[in-house]
Amino acid sequence: MADMSIGLLFSGQGAQRVGMGRSLCQNSPSARGLYETANELLGYDFAKLCFEGPLEGLTPTEVCQPALYVHGLASFAVWDEWGGEECAALAMGLSLGEITALAAADVFGFEVGLKIVAERGRLMQVACEQANGTMASVLGGERDEVAALAAEFEVDLANLNSPGQVVISGPSANMEQAIRAGRGRGFKRILPLKVAGAYHSRLMEPARAAFEEFLAPIDFRPPRMPVYSNVDASATRDPAAIKAKLVKQIVSPVYWEDCMLAAKEAGVVKFRECGVGGVLKGLARRIDPGLEVISLGEFADF
Repeated sequence: MADMSIGLLFSGQGAQRVGMGRSLCQNSPSARGLYETANELLGYDFAKLCFEGPLEGLTPTEVCQPALYVHGLASFAVWDEWGGEECAALAMGLSLGEITALAAADVFGFEVGLKIVAERGRLMQVACEQANGTMASVLGGERDEVAALAAEFEVDLANLNSPGQVVISGPSANMEQAIRAGRGRGFKRILPLKVAGAYHSRLMEPARAAFEEFLAPIDFRPPRMPVYSNVDASATRDPAAIKAKLVKQIVSPVYWEDCMLAAKEAGVVKFRECGVGGVLKGLARRIDPGLEVISLGEFADF
């Protein structure tokens, strides 16, 4: 690939913050149009909630997932206005950010993607409310060591974010046991996460099944650039395979470290993070210091 090849990164849940998107709307007609469309489709003043909060209103899964989707594509739209899109060689997103990446790759349009992400968020919120689950970040261990801990206490690997940072997920009682046992096994730290439920675990199976049914009649197109799946860190042009991976992702680990290394293997070492807060930039630094990530979340970043 040419030196100008850029990989696009899109944020996942947890990156949201009050004020996200405001400066983009104030300075970009394209970004403003996306928020106006979202207001109409979602049926409430979505933009005001993103721009002014409160944070408690922005945090629920069924709100923050659309918020991150719209913000990611608003950032991408501004980047396009500045002529950046012609450099895009591939895309990927962390968890829900994968839907944003697929929209950027024209697998479906903005409005269809917003409906998809809103329903995904709603179904995951329902699954969280129906099951008592939680998550924890395990720092400083090898991947197979964390996998062994998870298997012992019947919880799941949820996110393989970077070397020495793996998230586990599952029923709260099992997680308490795993956290307690893990603290005596040489890991640097195990941090319980403040989340609504056990994402990317077996407890999300009801959401996975309902999401599969919801997606069935929706047409997907071949992507105009490769999109690396969280499920297996590979890209495919087959719309049916893309849809199947998106469904499976709800209960599967997010292989983010593997996705970034696959992009590097494909010759892409420069990235633009279309999202909030530089979370993915921080992960990239731990995955490989040679990867260059510029975060584009506010208009001043352009």
